Amino acid sequence: MPIYKTARFQVREDAIEIAKVAIETFVATVKAKEPKTLYYTSWQERDGPSRFLHHFAFEDEVAEQFHRETEWVQEFVSILYPTLVSDGVEFIDYIAVATTQR
Repeated sequence: MPIYKTARFQVREDAIEIAKVAIETFVATVKAKEPKTLYYTSWQERDGPSRFLHHFAFEDEVAEQFHRETEWVQEFVSILYPTLVSDGVEFIDYIAVATTQR
């Protein structure tokens, strides 16, 4: 059964571009190296550009565990976390109820 998650965070105003570059690199790496990550999308809040929301899905628990243990996650965290306004990232797990996704 797929695992759906969000990750919400806010970076300092002076770190928006640093975060965006790190996110773009990270998501490209996930796409290239994680075939069991079904999708990974990052959104930047239109009216609050220092706020981001990531929505992603894994094929199963094994895929999620693999993702968490990769060097690219560690690299992303090492760049992103020092730019955060708050202490950490808010992760929430979801269950799909309805979708138009194929």
